[in-house]
Amino acid sequence: MVFSSIPFLFFFLPLCLLLYYAVPYSWKNGVLLLFSLVFYAWGEPVYILLMLFASAVDYTNGRLMTRFGTTEGRRRLFLCCSVIINLSVLGFFKYADFLIDTVNGLFYTGLRPLGLGLPVGISFFTFQTMSYSIDLYRRKVPVEKNYLTYLTYVSMFPQLVAGPIVRFSTVNQELHSRKIRRSEVTDGFYRFLQGLFKKVLIANQAGALWEEIRLLETGQASAATAWLGAAAFTLQLYFDFSAYSDMAIGMGWMLGFHFPENFRYPLYAVSVTDFWRRWHISLSTWFRDYVYIPLGGNRVSTAKHLRNMLIVWFLTGLWHGAAWNFVLWGLYYGVLLALEKYVWGKKLERLPAVIQHGYTLLIVVTGFVIFVFDDCGALGRYLCSMAACAGNAWWGEEFLWYLTNYGVVLLAAVILAFPVYPWAKKKLEAAGNGPKTAAGLVTAAGYIMLFLLTTAFLVNDTYNPFLYFRF
Repeated sequence: MVFSSIPFLFFFLPLCLLLYYAVPYSWKNGVLLLFSLVFYAWGEPVYILLMLFASAVDYTNGRLMTRFGTTEGRRRLFLCCSVIINLSVLGFFKYADFLIDTVNGLFYTGLRPLGLGLPVGISFFTFQTMSYSIDLYRRKVPVEKNYLTYLTYVSMFPQLVAGPIVRFSTVNQELHSRKIRRSEVTDGFYRFLQGLFKKVLIANQAGALWEEIRLLETGQASAATAWLGAAAFTLQLYFDFSAYSDMAIGMGWMLGFHFPENFRYPLYAVSVTDFWRRWHISLSTWFRDYVYIPLGGNRVSTAKHLRNMLIVWFLTGLWHGAAWNFVLWGLYYGVLLALEKYVWGKKLERLPAVIQHGYTLLIVVTGFVIFVFDDCGALGRYLCSMAACAGNAWWGEEFLWYLTNYGVVLLAAVILAFPVYPWAKKKLEAAGNGPKTAAGLVTAAGYIMLFLLTTAFLVNDTYNPFLYFRF
């Protein structure tokens, strides 16, 4: 079940909120847990057992660590048990076939792939449960004594399958005592709708453009069209994923939780370093706190610092998927970040802002071409098309055709990808023109119209993917 679907919007979410607000406070976690398990079982009736197993492992090791961890060695033992089991489960289901295919390719063996389906959200909830064990080992969070409360944290449906990666320390207090304020419910409802509109009206339409261009044969599309396709995929991925984060955060507010922001206008970045401070923030900070800093961070020699960066970005790429293009994508950013740190970073800062933005967008769009093609041959052919070295021209009439047919969507995407809306909102609020009641009515009317349009798209359009279900 995806958030941008008729069953979720008109049945699952309304029923969940109705019961959640109706029951006494002591029952709210139970209602949330019940609906979360139903949400996951809707698409993963078997693999829900895997999520239950992962949460039981970390809960049990946490209790054992607190009860018997009288020495640092024992605490480390329970931590290692938790981490090893989590990574083993993740590795088996996500990377077993990748490893088999790699061995077959290197040694010409005939090992048969297992053909396991990838459990939805396994990368997200595995990192969440691991963060609890690590923070407990570091004595940064208290042990959770109630398994059902801990399971509610792990399985919470707004952020279960696509993040943001919520750490136990972020929601621990709210799991036990939270206030549901009318103003936050209203704000959460609007935030959810904003994400829904971004997903259906922007991401899906940009994705449709990308799919059309992607299917063109090598040499058939001009370089300009190939770049347009790459830009369309970049916009699709950004609006697809950030929309889900918006919807998750909005539902969190409606339920009395405060999840961390996951995107801060990453396409507005002025460097690769700045981009990764703005894109998928919960993942970047997870690797920073649990991998990069324990390795020594940047408080080591230059050689070790480069090693640390490459390890983190190799793992970041691998986290996204079991294919070599993801590893290449991670190392691509690791190398570029190292170059910014030690070679041209200071020179870049002295350039005009427009050049900094252009430099960053060029790198990001090219990077997402690496990201999207798990077939290295197809990746090479598309990059050749972008460089006009595949027998194609730099310019073609089809570019204008795509630009004309998708111009409105692309213009809206570009405006929303940059902080134009908050800037305009701030200006209007500062001007203070017009009665607030009238402004509120106009806003509500706009949201109603967009919701009706979104519903029409969902009813009539079969193209409604969610890209991060792959990860």
